[in-house]
Amino acid sequence: MHAVMWILLTLLAYFAVLFCISRWTGRRATNDSFYRGERRSPWWLVAFGMVGASVSGVTFVSVPGMVMASQMTYLQLCMGFLVGYVVVACVLLPVYYRLNLTSIYTYLGQRLGPRSYQSGAWFFLLSKMTGAAVKFYVVCMILQQFVFDAMGVPFWLTVVGLVALIWLYTHHGGIRTLVFTDTFQTVCLFSALLLIIYSVIGHLGMTVGEAAKAVADSEMSRVFVFDDWASRQNFWKQFLSGIFIVLVMTGLDQDMMQKNLTCRTLKDAQKDMCTYGVAFLPANLLFLALGVLLTMLPQLGGAAGDALLPAYVQHVAANASAATLSARLVPLLFVVGIVAASFSSADSALTSLTTCYCVDISGRAGDERLRRRTHVVMCVLFMVFILLFRYVNSTSLVDAVYILVSYTYGPLLGLFAYGLLTRRPVGDRWVPAVCVASPLLCLALDTTAKNCWNYQFGYELLMLNGLFTFAGLWLSSRGNPSAECHTPS
Repeated sequence: MHAVMWILLTLLAYFAVLFCISRWTGRRATNDSFYRGERRSPWWLVAFGMVGASVSGVTFVSVPGMVMASQMTYLQLCMGFLVGYVVVACVLLPVYYRLNLTSIYTYLGQRLGPRSYQSGAWFFLLSKMTGAAVKFYVVCMILQQFVFDAMGVPFWLTVVGLVALIWLYTHHGGIRTLVFTDTFQTVCLFSALLLIIYSVIGHLGMTVGEAAKAVADSEMSRVFVFDDWASRQNFWKQFLSGIFIVLVMTGLDQDMMQKNLTCRTLKDAQKDMCTYGVAFLPANLLFLALGVLLTMLPQLGGAAGDALLPAYVQHVAANASAATLSARLVPLLFVVGIVAASFSSADSALTSLTTCYCVDISGRAGDERLRRRTHVVMCVLFMVFILLFRYVNSTSLVDAVYILVSYTYGPLLGLFAYGLLTRRPVGDRWVPAVCVASPLLCLALDTTAKNCWNYQFGYELLMLNGLFTFAGLWLSSRGNPSAECHTPS
């Protein structure tokens, strides 16, 4: 109970800092500061904060455990991310800045038509709400286990309290506040990660140099897979998929782009994008190295996958009286790292959902009263989704939701690719049907490939989904002379 109280006091101090930042940045807040930060954010501040915002609480737990199943091959995907960030900086950001966009989906309306615009916005709302809720649900479960169960706090109250905290520090300043809170949370996240790594090294009785050599020599440190084309870890599958994942889940995602659009100029935004893109590789290397070190601890027994890091934290907590001071801090650091990672992604998701609804769906970006109400509604829906996952209490449901989210990004890829790479019009009234049919076609193809050819699609299914959408848009424009090519000026 003593450890729980220390964790609770630390969390209270943590949120106190967030509220102070919110109060400072929320002074004289307007709709423009909520949506775009008045285009005054320093690029280096956005870049640093985005490193933490790109790491969710689920990533904090899951990536270290990946080494037991796929070694360090995840870094192949991260290498593709680097190329993807450069493409976003050089291709998409110039379009967004030239059109002076608040929501990136406005481009679809200007280039393709109103139904294309609404289709893109609704697919984003579906993807982001479900995906962000699943990630935050997992984090709520971890905090419930490590902190709130011991205090007798029910799960529903934990969820309501945590989401209410997000609303409290974002509802005034919006994206302008998040630029600064993300910076603070990134500091907390990586401080916690580095100190946990140091604690594990201490438990292994190694120096930092010896630990680095042990990681490099481990059979789990394998990065590249060139010899197995059927494997999901094949280098070219991972690398190319990494490029497209960034294009879609960063460049075509209002959540990830909204902070980048707060930079003063296009050049600043491009520097921001490339800088945090480069930082993403060593950041994930740290998580994977932690996983390799944890597998060397005999005390963790059969812990594997997502349970690897929590098993270490529980072991240290159970033997706190015999541990060193740095080791005793591990449960505290773990909770702080989880909170920093999860809140920096959940707060921006809720802000982007509010922006998308007000700007894209309702078309009333200037209505401050609507914006405030929408932000409350999005927070309530967020709670409902999380509690629904808890009620069903099924890991398979969570997996199914992640699969659904991965499918819904394909139509966004196809819509933007068609708009940027062609000058053709579309049959705008057919676009919603095309966007629904493409993921369903991919699902059918994936099922057939597994059953008939024993081939399992990986991330490359996203590219195929986008290709189907692109082809459907192309076909919708044929024999449709009434369609107009909307070319943004």
